[in-house]
Amino acid sequence: MKAKLLKVSAGQCSGAGRKPVNQDFHGLLIPAEAQLSAKGIAVAIADGISSSQVSQLASETAVKTFLSDYYCTSDAWSVKTSALKVLAASNAWLYAQTQNSPYRLDKDKGYICTFSAVVFKSNTAYVFHCGDTRVYRVLGDSLELLTQDHRRVVSEDVSYLSRALGMQSRLEMDHLELPIEPGDTYVLATDGVYEYVSDKAIAHAINTHEGDLDALAAQLLDEALKANSPDNLTLQIVRIEEVPDKQRDEVRQLLENLSPPPILSPRQNFEGYTIIRELHISSRSHVFLAADTLSGEHVVIKTPAAETRDNREHLETMLLEDWIGRRIDSVNVLRSIAPHSSQRYIYTVTEFVDGKSLFQWMLDNPTPAINEVRGIVEQIANGLRALHRLEIVHQDLRPQNIMIDSAGTVKIIDFGAAKVAGLAETCRRNLGVVGTMQYSAPEYFLDFDGSSRSDIFSLGVIVYQMLCGELPYGNEVCRASTRQAQARLAYKPLALVRADLPGWVDYAISQALQIQPEKRYQEVSEFVYDLQNPNSRYLNKAKPPIIERNPVLFWQVISAALLAVIAIQNIR
Repeated sequence: MKAKLLKVSAGQCSGAGRKPVNQDFHGLLIPAEAQLSAKGIAVAIADGISSSQVSQLASETAVKTFLSDYYCTSDAWSVKTSALKVLAASNAWLYAQTQNSPYRLDKDKGYICTFSAVVFKSNTAYVFHCGDTRVYRVLGDSLELLTQDHRRVVSEDVSYLSRALGMQSRLEMDHLELPIEPGDTYVLATDGVYEYVSDKAIAHAINTHEGDLDALAAQLLDEALKANSPDNLTLQIVRIEEVPDKQRDEVRQLLENLSPPPILSPRQNFEGYTIIRELHISSRSHVFLAADTLSGEHVVIKTPAAETRDNREHLETMLLEDWIGRRIDSVNVLRSIAPHSSQRYIYTVTEFVDGKSLFQWMLDNPTPAINEVRGIVEQIANGLRALHRLEIVHQDLRPQNIMIDSAGTVKIIDFGAAKVAGLAETCRRNLGVVGTMQYSAPEYFLDFDGSSRSDIFSLGVIVYQMLCGELPYGNEVCRASTRQAQARLAYKPLALVRADLPGWVDYAISQALQIQPEKRYQEVSEFVYDLQNPNSRYLNKAKPPIIERNPVLFWQVISAALLAVIAIQNIR
């Protein structure tokens, strides 16, 4: 049975109305598969301000840029991240155009427009809005307004925009997410339409119309003109015809088109590679060292074991690792290699790391110098930053999943437990503990979703263990599955085990290992910096009171204060 894809029918119409220039602009983009599943369908509308002679350029730029640049963002990003980054860039460009023009002292004449967009992806509609264009959803015999006008009303005749694209250097954009079903209809309109055609009239026309939605949009614009609308007029109608199957993302689609591979053995030729020898054989997967027959490069090929060939979850995990590895460009993240030709079988190809795991390194170096640890941690952090920039949370960061090659380069491996924001929108995987318990952040044991701060906690555990060979909370984090139990967890200071380490290093590690995610470092780079430089909060906290640092000065100040009080009393 052929899988369902997102399908819509749409109608659009725009006109200058009674004005000489149409300062509205609109657009709709329905990409081909696989972008249809990865990024969805985007519809956008913009309205220039009438006091400006250039705002039609702002409207056109905003819509065209959104519809082109949104589809150029990483498919690992969520819709929200992709859209807001594109809109922030558009806002910055429009604002700069005004600042570099004769209109820089009068923003009402600059490159400014209102803007609304909806991205339909999988089973969700993502609404983005700034200004007084509007987004509605047909609800029975009326319209449900999904946006709020950013217009400040001074009097019955006087009002002004409080928010719009290009108005300020920093963009504030409203964002809303709604589930979609077949039959749902969305409407985007400028004020030249919605102020002159009632919600009920638009809803009635949509509910009773059969056929071309472009014709319906044109009909509603005519009604606005008949009602004496003096403004430009733009209307877009999008009806959801079909939504994709739930729990279906790009990785799962790829799995449907691949077959289990043959059993591999040394000296065998397979898909452009020559198998050299086995590296690891388990009940879950078979891992081989192989040579690329064209370049001679040594690579690693992983195939599912016979016992897991019918285990869909395991196969998806294997392909997810490959999907992530092909999108990360970092020397500190294991690189996946695309096959020479169209892939027919379920397998992955990665670079070969000639070295040892961090786990083995820790066994070989039970009490390493702090500078050695810093050098390794900085490389791990570089790999994590590459993942986090693409909204990927590793979720299983542990010494066994970190390799150090013969040149000392550190690489993060094994992305089978990773959470990818862009994929999670189409296929939500189970919450809870997905990685190794001893290194998992406390929020996982409360069945909360993981974030980049969860990876920071895992890195903190690794750093602590590298320095002293123990776990900062023992095994208690694994047992704390309630907030009350987690509140009783006590961090074991490093000074109790390694008295030679500076207190500020222990302070940095303890901040990465805070039980509550919001109290940890926001970015992994902050943790790395504090491992190399004393944090000012620690210095202030560690600073002894003045009575201990300079008792003479302390009592001089107290004496002076007492004399001042006595003198004031005598004057009275």
